Amino acid sequence: MWGGPTMPARHLRTSRTTLRLMIPLLVSAAVLAAVLVIPWGGSEPEAAPDPTVSHTPEPPTAPPTPAKQNTYTCPAYSGIDHTNPVANLYQDKFTWGTTPPTKVGDGKGNINWRINPDKNPSWYMWLHSLRWLGQGIEAGARGDKRALQRVSNIARDWVNDNPYSWKSDVGAYESTMHRTNVLICLRQAVLSGLHVVKLPLTYTWLDDALMEHAWFLQKNYSGDWNHGTDESLALFGIGCTLQRNDLKKIASDRLTSAIKTSIDTQGSTNEQSTAYAQFNYTLWGRAIDVLRKCGVDPGTTIIARRRELAKWLALATNSLGNLPQLGDSEVVRTSPVPGTVLEYAGTLGKQGIRPTQRIGIFDAGYIFGRTGWGEKRPFTQESTYSIRFGPSQKLHGHNDHTSVTYTSHGRDILIDGGHAGYKVDDWRFWAKSQFAHNELTVKSATGHPETKLTRSSIGATSEFYELHDSLGAGLDRTRGVLVLKDPDLMVVLDRGTSASDQDYSTLWHLPSDQKVVVSSNDRAVAVKPGDRVKTTLLQIPFQQQTTPIEVVSGSQDPIQGWHYATIDKRVAAPVVKFNRAGHDATILSVIAPTRTNAVVSYTTSQQGSRMLVNLKVDGVTTVIAVSADGTLQRIK
Repeated sequence: MWGGPTMPARHLRTSRTTLRLMIPLLVSAAVLAAVLVIPWGGSEPEAAPDPTVSHTPEPPTAPPTPAKQNTYTCPAYSGIDHTNPVANLYQDKFTWGTTPPTKVGDGKGNINWRINPDKNPSWYMWLHSLRWLGQGIEAGARGDKRALQRVSNIARDWVNDNPYSWKSDVGAYESTMHRTNVLICLRQAVLSGLHVVKLPLTYTWLDDALMEHAWFLQKNYSGDWNHGTDESLALFGIGCTLQRNDLKKIASDRLTSAIKTSIDTQGSTNEQSTAYAQFNYTLWGRAIDVLRKCGVDPGTTIIARRRELAKWLALATNSLGNLPQLGDSEVVRTSPVPGTVLEYAGTLGKQGIRPTQRIGIFDAGYIFGRTGWGEKRPFTQESTYSIRFGPSQKLHGHNDHTSVTYTSHGRDILIDGGHAGYKVDDWRFWAKSQFAHNELTVKSATGHPETKLTRSSIGATSEFYELHDSLGAGLDRTRGVLVLKDPDLMVVLDRGTSASDQDYSTLWHLPSDQKVVVSSNDRAVAVKPGDRVKTTLLQIPFQQQTTPIEVVSGSQDPIQGWHYATIDKRVAAPVVKFNRAGHDATILSVIAPTRTNAVVSYTTSQQGSRMLVNLKVDGVTTVIAVSADGTLQRIK
C-alpha cells in the first residue's frame, strides 16, 4: 500500500447521475382510490447509496411461497462500472463523477487506498466500494482469466491494506455494504470463470474477507433507513452464499423490523427525500426478491408498505413526469413500473389506468396535489404542486418546511434549490437551508422544528392549506396556501411574528432559464426569452405596505440564486424576494403562470373584516377573500 493523506471522518455521501433512476418499465396498472382520500392515518447521515443510478429492473413477480433455493444474485455495480472499462483496470485507473480517470495504483493491482485527488468524499468512498471493478468481474465470469486475475489482485490488495476493523477510515467504513456485494460477485465469477463448483484454495482469502465483512455488518448497523437496509441485504447475501443460517436470520430479522420504520402505513419513507423514496421502492423490491431466492418468506408487511409507497410516488409525480426536488434529490423521472399505480404517472398518461386520487396529504409532512390527470387537457398541461410540513429535519431532509413547488403550462414554475451533493461546504449548507426553498425566511431563525398542518379545505376548483411552526424562541411563522384551477394560480399569505425586530423575506425560486423584470413594488414578470409561457408574481398590500421587490441570481456572498438539477450541475437561477423588516410581517403573494401575451391584473376592496382580491388572469376573473385570521377562500 502506498502512503497518503487520511480522509476526514465524516460525510461520505454520494450521488452520481451519469445514468438516471431505473430503466423505464412498461405495460398494465392499477388505480389510485377516491377523488380526495387522505391516506391512512435529525441527524446528518454519513452515507447512502445513489438514489439516481440503477440498472436493475423491477424484480419479476415471485411465487407466493418462498423459492427453496440458496441463490443470491449479484446486484451489479450501480453504473459505476460503465465508466471503468477493463482496459483502465489493467492500468489501475479509477473514475467517478466529474473527476477524470485517475491512476490509483502501480499498474500491478497495488492500489493507494488513501489517494483522493480532489478531496471529494464521495469519490473516495466509491474507490473503496470496489464497484469500479464490475466490468473486470463480469469478464472474468465469462472466462477471461487475465481480467479475473486483475480484479482479484485489486480486491485482495484492499483486504491486505485495510485489515479488520477498518472503521477508523470512514471511506472504507461507509462502503462496506457495497464492497460486500462486490466480493460476492467476485466469488461467483471465480466459480463460473474457472468452471468449478468449489472455491479453489488460492481464493480462501475471499471467504475469510466475507466473514470479516459479516462481522463488521453485525457490529455496525446503521439503523432503519436505506443504508441499514442495504447493509442487511449484504449480510444476508453472505449468509446465503456461505450457507450460514445464523447470518441469514440476523439480516432477515433486521429487515422485518426496519420496514416498519423505513416506510410508514401511508407509504412515506423516513428519508425526507423524493429521490430516496423512489430508491427505497426499488431497494425493498430487491429485498423481497433476495429473501425469496434464498428460501426466506419476506412476509406481507414489506409488500403492503411498498404498495403504499408506489401510490405516494404516483401522487408526488409532477406534470412533467418528474419527482419534485424535495430533500437530497436531483431531478429524477418517475419510473413507470408496470402493474402498479406508477405506470400512468411515469408515462405521462400514455399507458396504464388513470389514477382517480387527485390530492394526498401525508402525516410525514407532504401534500401533493394536481388539477387533474389529463382528463380534459393534456397530462403535461395540468398544474401540480407540493407543500412540505411535518417532523423536524433528519436524514436526507432539508429545512424546507412550508415550502412549495409548482408546475403549470407544461413547465416548472417554482423550483427547489436542489441537491448540492454531500461535500461539507457552504454550497451544501445553502442547499439544505431555508434560503434554498420557497418559504418565508427569517435571518435569525435558529432551527426548523416540527411544522403542523393546522387547516385544510378541498374544493372542486381550489384547495386551502394553513401551516404553522416556530423558528426560534418567540418567533412564529404561519403560511396559508390557496391553489386554484381555471385559472391555475397560487395565492400565498405569509405571516411572521416576533418580540424583536426581524428581517423577513418570502422567497420564490424560479427556473434558471427565466429572465425577471420588476415593474413596480407589486409586480415582477419572469419569462424565458422566446417562450410562450410567463410567470407573474404579485406582491399585494395586505395589513402592511409593500417594499421594493428584490431579485437575486448567481450571488456567492451570500450564496443565493442557484439551482442544482444534479450535484454536478450548478447554474444561476433567479430568486424573487418580497421583504419586510420589524416585529411582524404580512406578505401576500400571487403566482400566476399564463401565456406570454396574457394580461394579469388585480384590484382590492374591503368587505367587512376581509379584503377581496379581484384577479383578472388571461381574460378570466376570479375573486379571492383574505380574512384577518389568515383564511384564503375562492369566492368566484
